[in-house]
Amino acid sequence: MAYKNQQEFIHALEAAGELLRIRAFVDPKLEIAEITDRISKSGEGGKALLFENTGTEFPVLMNAYGSEKRMCMALGVGQLDDTTREIEGLFKLLSAPREGLLDKLKLLPKLGQFAGWMPAVRSGRGECQEVIMKDPDIGRLPVITCWPKDGGPFVTLPIIHTKDLYTGTRNVGMYRMQVFAPTLTGMHWHKHKVSARHFAEYKKAGQRMPIAVALGGDPVYAYSATAPLPENVDEYMLAGFLRKKKVELVKCITQPEIEVPADADFVIEGYVDPADDLIWEGPFGDHTGYYSLPDWYPRFHITAITHRKNAVYPATIVGIPPQEDAWLGKATERIFLAPIKMTLVPEIVDMDMPVEGVFHNLVIAQIRKEYAGQGQKVMNAMWGAGQMMFNKILVITDEPASIRDYRLLARYVFRHLNPATDVSFSQGPMDVLDHSCSKLGFGGKMCIDGTDKMEEETDTETWQLKTVAYDRLSAAMLQARWPEIAAVNLSLLAEQIPCLVLAVKKDRPGHIRALHEAICGLEEMEGIKMVLYVEHTVDPVDLPVALWRFCNNLDPRRDHLLTVRPSRIDPTKQSACLGLDGTRKTKELDNFQRDWPNIIIADDATIRAVDEKWTHLGIGEFLPSPSLKFKHQVYGEEAVVNDQSSGAEAVIS
Repeated sequence: MAYKNQQEFIHALEAAGELLRIRAFVDPKLEIAEITDRISKSGEGGKALLFENTGTEFPVLMNAYGSEKRMCMALGVGQLDDTTREIEGLFKLLSAPREGLLDKLKLLPKLGQFAGWMPAVRSGRGECQEVIMKDPDIGRLPVITCWPKDGGPFVTLPIIHTKDLYTGTRNVGMYRMQVFAPTLTGMHWHKHKVSARHFAEYKKAGQRMPIAVALGGDPVYAYSATAPLPENVDEYMLAGFLRKKKVELVKCITQPEIEVPADADFVIEGYVDPADDLIWEGPFGDHTGYYSLPDWYPRFHITAITHRKNAVYPATIVGIPPQEDAWLGKATERIFLAPIKMTLVPEIVDMDMPVEGVFHNLVIAQIRKEYAGQGQKVMNAMWGAGQMMFNKILVITDEPASIRDYRLLARYVFRHLNPATDVSFSQGPMDVLDHSCSKLGFGGKMCIDGTDKMEEETDTETWQLKTVAYDRLSAAMLQARWPEIAAVNLSLLAEQIPCLVLAVKKDRPGHIRALHEAICGLEEMEGIKMVLYVEHTVDPVDLPVALWRFCNNLDPRRDHLLTVRPSRIDPTKQSACLGLDGTRKTKELDNFQRDWPNIIIADDATIRAVDEKWTHLGIGEFLPSPSLKFKHQVYGEEAVVNDQSSGAEAVIS
């Protein structure tokens, strides 16, 4: 379904009971983000929020994509899997052999539809250019400041348009923009992004790079800007396919080389000059739940700001999951399952990216297994597939497993897992936001092959893999022997999942390695296949939070600890236990040479301000700040954990 504009989408949300209007004044500096954080974590993503009184002439739309229902509404489908099936059907149709004239004629209607999705540039001005700011000033827009240690206000849903200098090929991406002055922002594109490659071309040629930023319009535009498309596929072709109607574009006023959607709410035109010095941008509370630390990025000079009449400024916040971006990620997971299946990994049945893994950190792939070693084949294919190259932990299972019931899935995976032979480690490109890597953008990866093994993949003469009882192991016993263990989660053992989660306060180099070897020496540890170690401030019983912290803080290749010991069941065989160190890394204790970021929470003043005005907001029962749950996990007050040797003193009780 194509929405005529963002206002039509807002009306649709309201008609569906998915929108709350807030008429009381709410400050775009921190307060909008705090209210949105409370609503988005209130269950099932809460509601979309329209802040009508922002101290500017424009309302702010937040959390518009923040639930499965709203994500489906934005894409015009009943279920996200509807798009998966449609794309899969299209792939099959286009790739099927054509033996006769009748077969070829049947294809023509689809080819006609395909042509109808291609974006088209129309003459004249668009609705996005109904109002032209006489003196462009981005400060007139309600650009939000999300978190207390952010470098300033950031544009968080910008649809950024660039073109290849030589081919004219368009790229549409989404990169945050920190506001520095009325006509100056940062342009935060990472080195792996297409826009960064475009910039390198202009820099080599010594030319200014024209850029345009759209905000609003049909909600499918923002989604398409985040989609991991191949470089030669126009994002507006994907948008046309999703909305079943071509995207109409118009030329910018001061940067006519660039076209933007005619129905956008705002367009910010400008350029990046490669002759400029870079600007120190950040910190920013990012989707990992940690601050991404400041660095040098290009300057974006604004030459014009236009907008439609009655424009609404769209924004989002990211931070500790779950947040709105989880549903954008879920849409990508479903939409791109079909292309992955049809072109790269034909044996894949399904895929899941748990919210605790914040996109790249954790991916589960279910395959149709037919031969030995197929798990490793899938591993290599997926780590070479576009943005899947950033994946840190890949879990592969086969068809009998229940991929969305995580406890049943874990039971199946661990039943078929030998931690000594079925876990593979590699290294390669990583998201530059991954703070656990010893080197920026380059780190370790891990694949857990939890498929049912064939005869060629097993060594029953060497390894003892029989299930044993775990009732002799207790938290009291572990903590009595090792006082540095702040808390223990043994709950998985009761579900036949041989995995422990331990919160540890480490205080010396090699501490986790020595502790793991000592724990694995216990008779009671027979049959335990994996131990996950987290910070002493983390409650290991709260598995979603523990896994979020664990996945962020782990470099699998560097931080794995495999202990092999004689089996006490059969002394002629061996058993193995894999330890994974998901604690914070420091220079003093781990020889870690990079800065470590803090987790993101609201400050006390903002929490109090929102508490006091809650009854005037008209959005229902009072919701406490989600940040209160995480205050004891923060190290100091800054975005960077400055004192690498000391830790927070709070301990889970």
